[in-house]
Amino acid sequence: MPDMSASASLAMTHLVTLAELDEDKVTPGVLGFIVFAVMALAVWALMKSMTRHMGKVDFKEAPDPEPRAAGGEQAKPGQG
Repeated sequence: MPDMSASASLAMTHLVTLAELDEDKVTPGVLGFIVFAVMALAVWALMKSMTRHMGKVDFKEAPDPEPRAAGGEQAKPGQG
């Protein structure tokens, strides 16, 4: 079994040297991708919900049941 771990570590060192990793370079990595994907799914779900709720809204304004006079008071049937 020690040969497999030695060969695995040798393969990893070859891969690392091929990739030429820079210790000073910061990358988001897998965790950054997962956080971004979760945020994207949350925004998508919110947009879908908003679209559904906006579809239920009636944008036509209901007419006033009684017309109002110029002074802001309700008009009486005898006034015109």
